[in-house]
Amino acid sequence: MAQYLLSLYQPVGPAPAPEVLGPIMADLAALNREMKAAGVWLFAAGLHPTDTATVVRQQGTEVLITDGPFAEAKEHLGGFTVIEAEDLDAALVWAGKLARATTLPIEVRPIQH
Repeated sequence: MAQYLLSLYQPVGPAPAPEVLGPIMADLAALNREMKAAGVWLFAAGLHPTDTATVVRQQGTEVLITDGPFAEAKEHLGGFTVIEAEDLDAALVWAGKLARATTLPIEVRPIQH
């Protein structure tokens, strides 16, 4: 079994209204239960907004620390799920379910060990 990172990309801006977000969160909770029951779910988390980010980078011999996201973008990493699946095709099936539940684009990448 291989592990895959399913990254959720969401638009920059305020969260959807409760009447929109509520059903999405219910669908996501149901999908997480389905993944757990299938034995593929390893870990999932949402992230705070990009304005809470801190960037650490080396410049010459110094380490610089700055506030804010690394890059300005229309979308940002809003959360992720780590699964274990037979192969990429199986991971893509789960990613499709995650895209439907969240209404967000999902990037699928194998995890190196």
